[in-house]
Amino acid sequence: MEDSQVNDYLVDIFNNVLIIEENSLKVSRFSDVSIKEMHTIDEIGKSPNITPSEVAKALMVTLGTVTTSLNKLEQKGYIIRTRSNIDRRVVHLSLTQKGRLVYRLHQRFHKSMVERIIEGFDEDEARVMKKGLVNLHTFLEELK
Repeated sequence: MEDSQVNDYLVDIFNNVLIIEENSLKVSRFSDVSIKEMHTIDEIGKSPNITPSEVAKALMVTLGTVTTSLNKLEQKGYIIRTRSNIDRRVVHLSLTQKGRLVYRLHQRFHKSMVERIIEGFDEDEARVMKKGLVNLHTFLEELK
């Protein structure tokens, strides 16, 4: 496969995943959640008691951007902010029952996508796929 084909696939895949996630949210009972808010929910779901600063860093956005998203998610009933008992300036984030439900549905989509990608792979093919993904991840991490 030529480099240009790999690039075309990566661009198409990235765009399609975002479009499919967005459309899935729009037609679900969670239509009040934007794709950006879903990514915020995803970070909180992966790391219970995460702080707003840690979410901002993980999503590579400003703290102000995250704060706006958190305000909306709290109003909609997806997250809870809790002040630290040790340092009242520190805020920890967690998902409500509603937040955990949308988080699990989002994770299920990703799990299905991964299962479909590696469907029919033998061990060597899976190893090569993993190596390519590790290389891509390392490259992207270095650009942060």
